Amino acid sequence: MDTEINMNDLIGHSNILFVVLDALRYDVAQEQFTKGNLTNFQIYLPKTGWEKRYTPGSFTYPAHKAFFAGFLPTKIGVKITPRLFAADFQGSQSTTKNTFLFSENNIVKALQNRYYKTCCIGGVGFFSQRTEISKEFPNLFEESFWSEETGVTNKDSTKFQFEIAKKWLSKIEQNFFLFLNVSAIHQPNYFYSRSENRDDKESHAAALHYVDQQLPYLMNAVKDKGECFCIICADHGTAYGEDGHWGHRNAHPSVMQVPYTHFKI
Repeated sequence: MDTEINMNDLIGHSNILFVVLDALRYDVAQEQFTKGNLTNFQIYLPKTGWEKRYTPGSFTYPAHKAFFAGFLPTKIGVKITPRLFAADFQGSQSTTKNTFLFSENNIVKALQNRYYKTCCIGGVGFFSQRTEISKEFPNLFEESFWSEETGVTNKDSTKFQFEIAKKWLSKIEQNFFLFLNVSAIHQPNYFYSRSENRDDKESHAAALHYVDQQLPYLMNAVKDKGECFCIICADHGTAYGEDGHWGHRNAHPSVMQVPYTHFKI
């Protein structure tokens, strides 16, 4: 992975794509890569696969709050992970000459103020815009989309999300920041591998495979718009009974260790 990337050279010139694979575990993601089951993701991943990192939040809300302020998942075995972009504040030790610093409190507003078009395509409930808390993230963006079709209960959610992305991109004539919260891997995901209502690591992996199958639809649309810097990661993982833990919003390694990658196309 290119850890020396200078975001200051990209902002204002490059489009930005940020895809969060909600609830994806690192171990499942890397196992599927190793088995050769992620034929589309592997185009954009290093030869070693996903990078294992620690998430700043054990569930969607705190993780995304941190992401938009510039606190992306941190490296393992490194004392301080240099940040790609960051809301400026005194005492920060993780900003470098390559970090894009902004005075706004989130990257979305910062890019809008630099003439980027911004769009959010939501997936899980925190993007549903049905309650005040679920309006918070979508309201950061100039345009935002969510429906039952893009939500966690629809087996074809990723297909609908990427179709919305392609349609939105076709109308954009300036730099863009496109954010997608991919809902397919989040529970319930049993329907990607079985008919009964029981999620486990097998259905989790099957959901990731489904997203992988849809990926070219999104990436081809993004490539058509020119140079783009891409971040793909999970916001947290999911426990399936390990050490008595289930779901997320706990600090079990299956929740806190997440897959991460970034790259330019």
